[in-house]
Amino acid sequence: MKRITFSIMAALAVCAFTSMPAQAWNRSPATTFATMPPGATPPEGLTVGPDANVYVTTFGFPPSGGTSDSGRLVVFDNHGKLIRQVVIAGASPHLLGLGFNPKTGALLVLDFGAGKVLNVNPASGASTLFSDVGPTSGLNSITFDAAGNAYVSDSFQGTIWKIGPNGGAASPWVPLNSPLLLTTGLPPFGANGLAFNSNGSALFVANTGNDSIVRIAVSNGVAGAQTVFTNSINGADGLIIDGDDNLWVAANQADEIVVVDPTGKVIAKLGDFEGVDNKGAVRGLLFPASLAFSGNDVVVTNLVLDTRLFGFPTVDSQWAAQVTRFTISKIKRRIPPIQSNDDD
Repeated sequence: MKRITFSIMAALAVCAFTSMPAQAWNRSPATTFATMPPGATPPEGLTVGPDANVYVTTFGFPPSGGTSDSGRLVVFDNHGKLIRQVVIAGASPHLLGLGFNPKTGALLVLDFGAGKVLNVNPASGASTLFSDVGPTSGLNSITFDAAGNAYVSDSFQGTIWKIGPNGGAASPWVPLNSPLLLTTGLPPFGANGLAFNSNGSALFVANTGNDSIVRIAVSNGVAGAQTVFTNSINGADGLIIDGDDNLWVAANQADEIVVVDPTGKVIAKLGDFEGVDNKGAVRGLLFPASLAFSGNDVVVTNLVLDTRLFGFPTVDSQWAAQVTRFTISKIKRRIPPIQSNDDD
């Protein structure tokens, strides 16, 4: 009797399992878009310019250790061909976000190491001071409104700085040390990637250490309530928004791009880490940091950050230490269907 009962229970369990819709992500693979030139440290910031070229900044922390060289701007065409690299005059080695002001055309680069925003000539690397936020800041990512005001995330002081179109003093657009924009997690960066939705009614901000996305309500350019929009994006880093108001987020600790719809539901997980090739380059994604739309693709920087340099290991640290050629990846700009039993 016991054997019969066990057999029946086992059969029921199998039926229940197989009747459930088996869903899995159909991941578009990440392939190599471009390779950083010799001498450049790993790429972090990335933007696509009005000329359709891809502009990348260097973070200055290769797996072998830090560097004292000034940060660089590296420019590729939209096919990944190197156009030029220039040293940014007067910059620290540690650069993060960058973007072209849609109103003035100026290229602004965040000097994370010095706490400054630089106005950079993209052809020569000459720079002038746009805004000096201060050495205690953690300037990370930048975006703009239609009037040309710049909004800069501060990972260490838990705020978003607002700077006028022509530069000058930065003012906290939200209060300093806003709890949802700070973190005690790892990596120890709070406010990071940020972007406005299509009608400008909200600014979305990634909190890396909290694995969350924060929504800041906007009314007539004024910041309103801050709420957690969604959680559990592992190392939420760079963030961009498409025409349908879907959020594309670089998950730097999961080596993937997570796409979230306007309700906060995940609708795609794209790319993955596929090892290091025999030339020391990443296959796929490894610590993806910044991303941007480029034609039919999404281009993504591979920061390959060995976090043991900062006193804490992660599951990718030993892989990062093997990388000697630094790359930018690309993924098709499409949201694949979710596989299920109906697709069999």
